[in-house]
Amino acid sequence: MELLYNVFAFLHFVGWAIVLGGYLATLRAPGLYRGVFHGAATALVAGVLMVGVAEMGDLWADGGPSMAKIGVKLTVALVIAVLAFLAKRQGAKGDNGTGPVVPGLKHTIGALTLVNIGVAVFW
Repeated sequence: MELLYNVFAFLHFVGWAIVLGGYLATLRAPGLYRGVFHGAATALVAGVLMVGVAEMGDLWADGGPSMAKIGVKLTVALVIAVLAFLAKRQGAKGDNGTGPVVPGLKHTIGALTLVNIGVAVFW
């Protein structure tokens, strides 16, 4: 079970790296990479599976992280995934799927990603 947990943790980190990297790479461009949505979906699903495997396999015998923390991270991840989906649809109207996206939408995705990383590290 620990190996499976580690695989999901790895996928979770890679997903958030794709979201943050995709945001930073398009900071000066009007669009947002479609991969940002895929990274957010990967991080969301991997995070849920990671918690499920940890609870099922009793990997958090010492109590693990609080469920409040997991709930906050889940909520923020869901919001990021929805916003990234909306940005992907908005950008699909442009050339090659990377058309312009409302700047507020793009920067909200970046800010919430940093919030989610901060909650994971500092809580």
